[in-house]
Amino acid sequence: MLEFEYLKHIPIFEELAPNDLAAINNVTVERRYKKNMIIFMEGEPGEGFHYVKSGKVKIVKMAQDGREHIINILGPGEVFAEVLLFNRGPYPATAVVLEDSVIGIIKNADLEKVVAGNARIALHIIRVMNKKLLHAQMKIKTLALSDTFARTAQILIRLSQQYGRPIPGGVQIDVDMTRQDLANLVGTTRETVSRVLSSMKKDKVIDFADQQIIILNPQKLKHYQEL
Repeated sequence: MLEFEYLKHIPIFEELAPNDLAAINNVTVERRYKKNMIIFMEGEPGEGFHYVKSGKVKIVKMAQDGREHIINILGPGEVFAEVLLFNRGPYPATAVVLEDSVIGIIKNADLEKVVAGNARIALHIIRVMNKKLLHAQMKIKTLALSDTFARTAQILIRLSQQYGRPIPGGVQIDVDMTRQDLANLVGTTRETVSRVLSSMKKDKVIDFADQQIIILNPQKLKHYQEL
C-alpha cells in the first residue's frame, strides 16, 4: 500500500490521481493529540487546512457568556478549518479532540505552491468546496424551517450513521455527549432537548443511559425527521 493511499478516504482528495495524491502527501504534516487537547483556538492565526486521519474532533464556538456551542463532531476522513484554504485569516472556531487522534495539516503556503503548479488539483478543490458550501446552505435552510423534534432526529440520524455501533436491540451512538452538547448541535436549550429525548424514549424510539444514546427504532426516528 502506498503511503498516500489514506488520502483517498478524504472526500476533498478522493478523486485525485496518484501523482496528485503524492504531491499532497509531500506537504502534509501529521500531529498526534491526546483526548481533550486543543488543536487550535478561535481567533488564533490560521495555519492551514486540517483533516481527521483517526479519532474524533469537536468544533466549538464560545458564547459571550462563556458557554460552549458545538458546531460539529468530526470523524476520520472529515475536514475542518477549510475556510482557511487560500485565505490567511484567523481560525473561526476552536477545535478539541474527543479521543486520542491523529490530525493531518496542510499549511496554506505549502498547498499554494502545489496548486500553483497543478491546475487540476486547484479545480478539483474548488469543485469540492462548492459542494460543501451548497450543503451548508441547505443545513441553514433546514434549521430555519424544521422544529426541534425534526432537528434532534436529524442530528441523531447523522451521528448514528457516522458513529453508530450495532448492539443487541439497536445502534449505540459511540460518542460521549452531555445533554448540553446535543442541545448545542441541535441549536436549542438543554431543557428542550431533554424533553424531546424523554418523549422519544417514551415512544421506544431511543433509549439512553448516562451520556450514551441508543437508536431502537430508526424508521420512526426518520419519521420524526420528516414531520
